[in-house]
Amino acid sequence: MNKEQFVSILENIGNAKIGLLGDFCVDIYWHADMTKSELSRETPHYPLPVVKERVYPGAGGNAANNIAALMPAKLYAVGLYGDDWRGMLLRDVLRKCGIDDRWFVLTPDRFTNAYCKPMRKGISAVEYEDPRLDFAADKPIDAQTEDTVLANLEAMAKEIDVLCVSDQFLYGIVTDRVRAKIIDLAKNGLSVVVDSRYNIAEYTDCILKPNEVECWRAVYGNEGYLNARKADFEKAAMQLAVKNHAKVLCTLGAQGSLFTDGESIDRIPAVQLDCPVDICGAGDTFLSAFSSCLAGGAKPADAAFVAAHASAVTVQKIGITGTATREEIFNQFS
Repeated sequence: MNKEQFVSILENIGNAKIGLLGDFCVDIYWHADMTKSELSRETPHYPLPVVKERVYPGAGGNAANNIAALMPAKLYAVGLYGDDWRGMLLRDVLRKCGIDDRWFVLTPDRFTNAYCKPMRKGISAVEYEDPRLDFAADKPIDAQTEDTVLANLEAMAKEIDVLCVSDQFLYGIVTDRVRAKIIDLAKNGLSVVVDSRYNIAEYTDCILKPNEVECWRAVYGNEGYLNARKADFEKAAMQLAVKNHAKVLCTLGAQGSLFTDGESIDRIPAVQLDCPVDICGAGDTFLSAFSSCLAGGAKPADAAFVAAHASAVTVQKIGITGTATREEIFNQFS
């Protein structure tokens, strides 16, 4: 791909209308300065004196934030939030990112999902993370919430060029009925790109974006992937495409990615980096950039090529699940 083609794909994102249905959460970092800690008078413990707090949208929220950073014409989202302080934080941070949350659904009897990460530092420059505190919904959504999600998804689908699905949690927004609606939209002509941590095998007629392990498990189960090679993962991706009447975009880490319709394969190289990297959130960046380029009219293999450069930008942002702007992606390419 030459420079002019690359720039054109990025610029066309500005005309794209994108919708994201997903499992949203908040990532909260609490930075504690242990030099300020004093032994508690009530308990034999040293507390963690928090001196800085950072809050980011996580899971599906990170995918949405990455889309927002690419500045499409429109970005809509369907998600869930609880009637708690984390829900207030989630909606606040999403709005600050420019994400239209008109189709979010309040679930008063459920947690807003959150990952809270205490980070402690002392006299030296060494900083480490204490065990993470997770707030996670532990039951399926009720029928009334499900009905509202379906109605909101139907309304959003009328406004968009591409639907991006971020299905991350065991008890998340995607129920059997919601998945059936997603598949129905795809069958009726809407471009749908699906990332699902646990259930990628349950989606048909969409563009599926598993990583190599998720793809392998969808076809062969939980055994054998540790010894699999790139050719084996390519075979799994082709079988998944045929089995699910789908197209498959399988990411392979440092070995790049591949796009297949079950008959032919486009192989997309990874961007090679000679620097420290933090891969947390790289899959969300890839999903977001691919979906955005596709919504702007790019061919799938070209969209994946740009997405590889987007991920190369964010993995260089250490300690955060960062985003990649169009300018940053172009600079990585050039």
